[in-house]
Amino acid sequence: MTAVRTGEEAITSFRARRPDLVLLDLGLPGIDGYEVCRALRREPSTAAVPVIMLTGRGLPNDVVRGLREYADDYVVKPCDPDVLIARIRAVLRRNGRIAEHPPELLRVGPLSLDPLSREARLEGRPIALTRTEFDILALLAGTPNRVFSRGQIIDRVRGDDYAITERTVDFQVCGLRRKLGSDGARIETVRGLGYKFLP
Repeated sequence: MTAVRTGEEAITSFRARRPDLVLLDLGLPGIDGYEVCRALRREPSTAAVPVIMLTGRGLPNDVVRGLREYADDYVVKPCDPDVLIARIRAVLRRNGRIAEHPPELLRVGPLSLDPLSREARLEGRPIALTRTEFDILALLAGTPNRVFSRGQIIDRVRGDDYAITERTVDFQVCGLRRKLGSDGARIETVRGLGYKFLP
């Protein structure tokens, strides 16, 4: 692992040694994290390196700008170290940099999701979900408090054999909330951005 203090040092480090992943703060001395990310993407040798922005800037505009500037994920400080490690592993998996492991049972409060059997249970009671509903719920509940845009949800859950649109996402979320009953309120609409799951 290599740590640097300034944006300029980060760019020099990228050129000297191609990293597997970059944790990038936005409030760096010198050039800021946005410009560092742009520089990283301009270099052919580092253009595909995954970037997680790790910053204290948590306003919706900051998150949107960070993701728009080609970051693979955006984590607001302070955050739980276990959550950060899980985010890092998820980004590395998506980029093919670590081997996939069999998915584990996901438990969030009274909700449990089994990716292998594709069964969802709420307080031990089975919930009948469609394929798309299950995939959306697993995505949101798998990283509580993270905001996913409708476009990100589409990219993660769509398959080659069926189409999903932004309007479909809203429809599926509406169905999920109804099936989850009072727990459906944990799927929160983030105005102008998308959806997140409250732990």
